[in-house]
Amino acid sequence: MTSLICGSMAFDTIMSFHGRFSEALLADQLHKINVAFLVPGIRREFGGCAGNIAYNLKLLNGDPLIMATLGKDGGTYVERLDKLGISRRCIRHIDDAYTAQAFITTDADSNQITAFHPGAMGSSHLNKIQDAGKVKIAIVAPDGRDGMIEHAEDCARLGVPFIFDPGQGLPMFSGEELTHFIELATYVAVNDYEAELLTERTGLSLEQVAERVSALIVTRGEQGAEIYTSNERFDIPVVRVDQVVDPTGCGDAFRAGMLHGLTHDMDWMTIGRLSSLMGSIKIASQGGQNHAPTLADIQERFRKEFGYSF
Repeated sequence: MTSLICGSMAFDTIMSFHGRFSEALLADQLHKINVAFLVPGIRREFGGCAGNIAYNLKLLNGDPLIMATLGKDGGTYVERLDKLGISRRCIRHIDDAYTAQAFITTDADSNQITAFHPGAMGSSHLNKIQDAGKVKIAIVAPDGRDGMIEHAEDCARLGVPFIFDPGQGLPMFSGEELTHFIELATYVAVNDYEAELLTERTGLSLEQVAERVSALIVTRGEQGAEIYTSNERFDIPVVRVDQVVDPTGCGDAFRAGMLHGLTHDMDWMTIGRLSSLMGSIKIASQGGQNHAPTLADIQERFRKEFGYSF
């Protein structure tokens, strides 16, 4: 059962700041910031929301189909997808741009400051949903602005159920546009900060958003997650880890769990628990695509955590 994943593919340059941003930034001087963070740790990773979601869904033995754009420097990403057995037939190459690049600095409290160059992502609207063929579900994750709008509208027009996952792209849209996304979507997934921004811009409460979709999912980091349906709320516990290593890509791992659960018609509590587990597996390793548990490993951890099998 194919899941169509519309979103960014990017190279992530991830830097580790051993202090705390809150100690380096003066609250009364934020209007004239001139600050440098010493980052002893630095590495370059494969990333982007679509790439990360597809990677995690593949770990669950899913069938991810990425719809995204790569630039003239995207050859190594293509080679990686081939090695992973992830289809690239809906990936477009933009020859006069670089692949999207994220420069992420993480502090000692796992807070992150990110600079993002969109590059080829700005041409995501050239990809068309109808070219994907038959899929069971889609996700419209952070991508080029026009691409996100067109992919959401095309999914709705073609009757493809989809998750609207605005992520870091949420500030690009007005309240009216976000309300339109909600009306088109089958599900909405945001983190706690994005949830506040979504309600502020649309004027809708979380409960009112949930009334307009089949489910609203709000992740809250170490506090777990909440799933709102039109008449019920599910509180999803966080799965504890021995050591928090890197939060980069945890939300994408969570969404891969959602896609897997939805394509297999699981109940919401199981979907939430599996998603939470995928996020915890990711956070214990560096980068968005370096954890490599087998499906059997994931199933065993789920049984250990929750006392039943998914």
